[in-house]
Amino acid sequence: MKITLKNLGVLKQAEFSLGDLTIICGANNTGKTYATYALYGFLNSWREWVNVEVSDTQIQRLLTDGVIKIGLAQYIETAHEMIAEACERYTNQLDSVFAAPEGQFSNAEFRIRTGAIDILDKAFERAIEITRVRRVAYTKQKCSQELRIALPVEQEQEGQIDPTILKDFLPSTIKNTVFGDSFPSPFISSTERTGAAIFRKELNFARDRLHGDVGLVDQNVNVLRLLQKAYQRYPRSIENNVDFIRRLEDTTGRRSFISKECPEVLDDFADIIGGDYQITQYDQLYYTPKGTGLKLMMNQSSSAVRSLLDIGFYLRYAVRRGDLLMVDEPELNLHPANQRRVARLLARLVNLGVKVFITTHSDYIVKELNTLIMLNHDKPHLKRIAQENGYRQSELICSDQVKVYMAREELMPLEEGQKRRRRGHTLVEADIDPVLGIEARSFDDTIDEMNKIEEDIIWGAE
Repeated sequence: MKITLKNLGVLKQAEFSLGDLTIICGANNTGKTYATYALYGFLNSWREWVNVEVSDTQIQRLLTDGVIKIGLAQYIETAHEMIAEACERYTNQLDSVFAAPEGQFSNAEFRIRTGAIDILDKAFERAIEITRVRRVAYTKQKCSQELRIALPVEQEQEGQIDPTILKDFLPSTIKNTVFGDSFPSPFISSTERTGAAIFRKELNFARDRLHGDVGLVDQNVNVLRLLQKAYQRYPRSIENNVDFIRRLEDTTGRRSFISKECPEVLDDFADIIGGDYQITQYDQLYYTPKGTGLKLMMNQSSSAVRSLLDIGFYLRYAVRRGDLLMVDEPELNLHPANQRRVARLLARLVNLGVKVFITTHSDYIVKELNTLIMLNHDKPHLKRIAQENGYRQSELICSDQVKVYMAREELMPLEEGQKRRRRGHTLVEADIDPVLGIEARSFDDTIDEMNKIEEDIIWGAE
């Protein structure tokens, strides 16, 4: 998957690919967050922008005959055109996605290019309730480009299905079948997560008060517009992250594949935070430090505990293979030792099939990931070093799994009507050597400058 951005905030022009692990580094105000939020916004809402239509004739035939077959070849053949049109629709809504003043992104461009769409190996048989008493079954066989939709007839089922329900259901099913594997389901952990963790109760109260006020407004007031206005103060990525934290109790009814199959990952996470999170049936959230009987509220816990709260619940209850975990500054509030441990945790998630996307200022995180790449070779001395320093094979990653980009100012390509190239912010792909690892000069330059100053202080009098 390749993403192209133009005139997006401070980003003049940028292009990057999504790897199993994608890292964007750089100084403040260089466009890292713009790239992250734009990508998250599309992946979180692509079904809104991809246009699939189902005719009234097909819907009526399903209601009459109880079954229809929909050929998917037409959608596969035009998939890239459909995605391009979806990107254009999404671009036109960037003001809303970023909660920005109208027209701020009028010259922006957002494009995604995916690989070839191939659904022949996909096979499934599912059913979903679309009313209280009626279900729809949908099936796709392997090596087939046909989707079978059926309304099971059972004695206890009564009543007719509203055609408008099928008008929504059928396009959604087609989209998921054709495009679902192209766009990973994203979860974002924004830099606002620490504040949201401590004020989650207040956020609940504010929402409840708003709902109460809605019941008292004059009948001539547009209630939907009132709700949208109240919730459109922040970019969509922040809103969704805060909403996840605000409703943590809703996630605890299920267990993630990591909880079921890899509980040792959760043990490693508990070691990083030095304890565990607990949430009661009455929505009381506590942090319990290891080896104590204490139950600390979030306002009594460390900032590190709060900054990892949403990731902890996501890993325990919500993450699925193939998902995309996006973390804005995973180093937030963490000691360097724990930054290194978080880097190893992220690498382990990658090896378990979870895609990871991070922005970071942390030299510790980048260098630790670098170490994981450099150690991932079948050489006796590397195996010895890994064993002596506690590295596990499950944490080591290959260089071809990783994409690293530096956000910085560079000369832009000439545009139509320009006589000379101008400077602008972009993303520059860093070299990753299978043996020597990641070349991240922005960190090295800063460290070299600090070392030089220190040497002058110590030896400058000579």
